[in-house]
Amino acid sequence: MRSHHVLQQLAVAGMLASSAIPASSQSSPPVAAPFTHELVQRAALDLASKDYAAPKEEALKGVEELDYDQFRQIRSRRERTIWRGEGLNFEMQVLPNGWLFKVPVDINIVDGGNIRPLARDNSYFDVGPLAGKLPPEVRIGFSGFRITGPMNRPDVFDEIIVFQGASYFRALSRGQIYGLSARGLALNVGQPGGEEFPLFRQFWIEKPQSGAPHIVVHALLDSSSATGAYRFHVSPGSPTRIDVQATLYPRKPLANVGIAPLTSMFLFSPINRARINDFRSAVHDSDGLAILNGWNEHLWRPLNNPRRLQISEFLDQNPRAFGLIQRSRAFAQYHDLEASYERRPSAWVEPGEDWGPGAVQLFEIPSEEEIHDNIVAHWKPAQPLAPGKAHTFSYRLSLPNDGPQSWPGAVVHATRAGTINGPQRKSGALQFAVDFSGLAVPASGELPVARVETSAGVVGAPVVQANPNINGLRASFSFDPKGAASSELRLVLQSNDKPVSETWLYRWTKD
Repeated sequence: MRSHHVLQQLAVAGMLASSAIPASSQSSPPVAAPFTHELVQRAALDLASKDYAAPKEEALKGVEELDYDQFRQIRSRRERTIWRGEGLNFEMQVLPNGWLFKVPVDINIVDGGNIRPLARDNSYFDVGPLAGKLPPEVRIGFSGFRITGPMNRPDVFDEIIVFQGASYFRALSRGQIYGLSARGLALNVGQPGGEEFPLFRQFWIEKPQSGAPHIVVHALLDSSSATGAYRFHVSPGSPTRIDVQATLYPRKPLANVGIAPLTSMFLFSPINRARINDFRSAVHDSDGLAILNGWNEHLWRPLNNPRRLQISEFLDQNPRAFGLIQRSRAFAQYHDLEASYERRPSAWVEPGEDWGPGAVQLFEIPSEEEIHDNIVAHWKPAQPLAPGKAHTFSYRLSLPNDGPQSWPGAVVHATRAGTINGPQRKSGALQFAVDFSGLAVPASGELPVARVETSAGVVGAPVVQANPNINGLRASFSFDPKGAASSELRLVLQSNDKPVSETWLYRWTKD
């Protein structure tokens, strides 16, 4: 298992000024009041009306200097699992502060409308070899929590979702292992002044009813630029679905804001291995960005690991869905016995209402190691979110193996590229081969045509062939950059001048 994601590390290390709201804070719902989500919204609104205040770190004494190996020695005690033995479909374990997770958060249980704050109590944890080395007065704080349930076997409670670090959370569907992450909010990704990482400072977890197939989590978000009230309705299964309601209260205009942000890792694939020396065929948690835009166009953009930061915008009006997808689902596409990349989840975001004009933004960050998350995708509204008012976004986040196939057309199965040998080699010309599945060769033998466009350079006449290995088609074409530093490539299969495939997009860069 690879270590914690680099963006999560940056979030925790770079935002120590954000932490849990003490129980006595005026911005917290009073303990005696019956809990409703409106109380969280009012708390966020009240917090936004005040100057941002850096939280205290009093809970860190004794654990602030723990390294990674020491932190891993602290484990949740099975006997202190919340709701254990109560016959519910869910149980919960709190996670400790320490190592990179130096920001304590407040965690509350909501039972019958009543709020019960969880007090810091070392009996939640088995500190292992650290026992006796921590000062006796140390009370280990909470960095987050995990929800478990009998998702894969009726007699085993597996992890379903975990909230830990900034506004990050990860979830699984049946048969999957952890890969990409989601976040509550992204601010200033890829900006020269540096990214801002909001934090979930306080949580309220509703105790589920007996036999309930879902669980509800509420969270209060805070940062120097905005606050927010979040509600997560989590329904585990195949796939797991999380219905998210987010109400944001900006402290200042939010120009570079990311709604429904996703974070993943892409090191290499068969498209470009020019600087890779690895026994594996591919290494990634996601291999493409999929978009179903407001004009009902299906887009597929293979991911890349560039030498310099690349930012792409896909302009849209009321997007229908987007997500980071792991389409390569076979061991033979990776040959990694430990990482099992073929079992990593995809993530699919479906807005619950019209989001208006804006763009799906994709950030591809250079990376030399698979321990680092280097891919970010989110929705950016066309207009900044103004302070002094509430901005509400709702969406469903699903964790399928692949993006939902909502139409009968062909989808991109794989993309391959390589240098053309011969006289064209000096010019840097490439040969692209794009395989499509889901569209069998018609009985007449008449194949669709490939329409290829480029923003720079020259593409050769495309060739479409049957690919019996995938019961689909292959479209191949040459590309000569003609000295260009970059080019946007676009390919779609057409029959009778109508698209019968996803639109394949690719950004080629010289280096």
